[in-house]
Amino acid sequence: MAQLTLVSHRLCPYVQRAAISLMEKGLPFERVTIDLADKPAWFKAISPLGKVPLLRVNGDSNETVIFESAVILEFLEETEAGPLHPADPLTRARHRAWIEFGSAILNAIGRFYSAAGEAAFRAEGEALSAMFDRIEMELADRTGPGPWFAGARFSLVDAVYGPIFRYFDTFDRIGDFGILDDKPLVRAWRMALSERRSVKEAVDPDYPQRLHTFLRAKASHLSEIIRQGDQATLLPQVRSA
Repeated sequence: MAQLTLVSHRLCPYVQRAAISLMEKGLPFERVTIDLADKPAWFKAISPLGKVPLLRVNGDSNETVIFESAVILEFLEETEAGPLHPADPLTRARHRAWIEFGSAILNAIGRFYSAAGEAAFRAEGEALSAMFDRIEMELADRTGPGPWFAGARFSLVDAVYGPIFRYFDTFDRIGDFGILDDKPLVRAWRMALSERRSVKEAVDPDYPQRLHTFLRAKASHLSEIIRQGDQATLLPQVRSA
């Protein structure tokens, strides 16, 4: 069996989806974490786009490096047991399309937490909420019972959306932005994913603190909300001292 190494960054949601897939398939792998703000020379030499994740596949006599999370997921589907894609070609194509939609949501999340000014922040939040409205409609059309995107069977779509919903664990601690309001099926899916072992173990235990620190450092409307909240928490402590 080839040795697998997942080159990672602690906050990257695309790394998380690859890690979830590896764990769901029961594959042993090593995880190497790098600092994208200070990329090591060896990483630059093997990453054409300078991004994570990378999957280093070491065979008997050579190493192959696979980049881009979508390609890594498909490689694992083609080469390893325990498929996470559905067998039917049409259903599989539909799942791939919703995976792409998940990547679009990640881009929208980035715009949301990077928006400068309250008006832009609210507009991005509304746009993000509308994307989850589409998912709510899709979940309503499931043909069978179960907590996952396709019902009873965990799939690659679930592996992709687990890291998406993890952002909202942190957003909810910052404020009530209403993005997932009035979406009971989305919220139930989010809850099921949060309890899945592979989803929980795709990040380090200090992930929430790291994400909070990252968001607070942004020059954005959300970072200002975070700083105001942190200050409000500190003030009672100062008074009591």
